[in-house]
Amino acid sequence: MEPTSILHNANCSTSRAAIEAAADLEAPTEVRHYLKKPLTKSELRDLLAILEDQPQDLVRRDGYFVEQGLTESDIQTAEQVATVLAAHPRLMQRPVLQRGNRAIIGRPKDRAREFLAEA
Repeated sequence: MEPTSILHNANCSTSRAAIEAAADLEAPTEVRHYLKKPLTKSELRDLLAILEDQPQDLVRRDGYFVEQGLTESDIQTAEQVATVLAAHPRLMQRPVLQRGNRAIIGRPKDRAREFLAEA
């Protein structure tokens, strides 16, 4: 069985729930703490190419987004999203689950569990 890669932020309850779901389901996983080991722009491009969500959905629009002077016009294309997230990894939605040629944003929590159960 191919492991599911989980891009994880331990400070996020939704991300922690994905890790717990993987343990409950005994799903093989590889966890990457993306704030400690950020994705490269190339890795982000690869992820966006298989993401089942819209590229813009991968970007958090929080206070930090605004503090960086970013606007919706900065994340209109997958290439722009890759550029922004390479420069500001903390803006990435979490968790992100990837297996084979599929990737999803694990929000809401049930979505991550369903993806893991498909393995």
